[in-house]
Amino acid sequence: TEETTTEEQDKENKEEDSEKEPKKTILYYVTDPVQQSQYINLFKEQGMDAVILRHNIDTAFISHLEQLNQEIRFQRIDADVTDSLKEDAETDEELAKSLTELFRKNLNKEKLEVKVEKLKNENLSAMMTLSEDSRRMQEMMKMYNMYGMDPNMFGGDETLVLNANHPLVQFVVEHQDSQKVPIICEQLYDLAMLSHKQLSPEEMTRFVNRSNEIMMMLTDINA
Repeated sequence: TEETTTEEQDKENKEEDSEKEPKKTILYYVTDPVQQSQYINLFKEQGMDAVILRHNIDTAFISHLEQLNQEIRFQRIDADVTDSLKEDAETDEELAKSLTELFRKNLNKEKLEVKVEKLKNENLSAMMTLSEDSRRMQEMMKMYNMYGMDPNMFGGDETLVLNANHPLVQFVVEHQDSQKVPIICEQLYDLAMLSHKQLSPEEMTRFVNRSNEIMMMLTDINA
């Protein structure tokens, strides 16, 4: 029929348009070499490079470069977990679902986004990511003092990435009813966030108190 023919033509046109769009080259950048050192080390392990853009004007600069050259895309080093940092094995969806529910419950964050990946670096337990688009929107809001607006309306929530190869994550999976799990979940979240951005004064206070509590547990002072 004429309607079916039109739908097929529209589909073909969309496919042709997608094929015409050039594949973008991702250029990674760093804004704070100290705070983002964990991500930098991961890149170094895989022989990957990133440029340092530490000034406020750099945000507008890279946007200008992207407009001039449609084939490049700048992305901060902690915007996502690149394939080069992950093992080829697929992640267990049931495991990801279970850990998501567990961390949301223990952190009291119902909307927390959680991903489970098998990272090549087994020493890294967790990391935080924030999409490039969300970050730029938040930076624009700060630049224009749009503090009355909620950043979350732009999908700006960070994503907690858990390393399925790390012993702490494996312990949480295997001992979900343990009394130690809540404090491990909280500590993993804060450690990941510390490498991503500064904690608020209240969050830092809780982190320090919790760290002391963990050391007390290790030394069996209260035993």
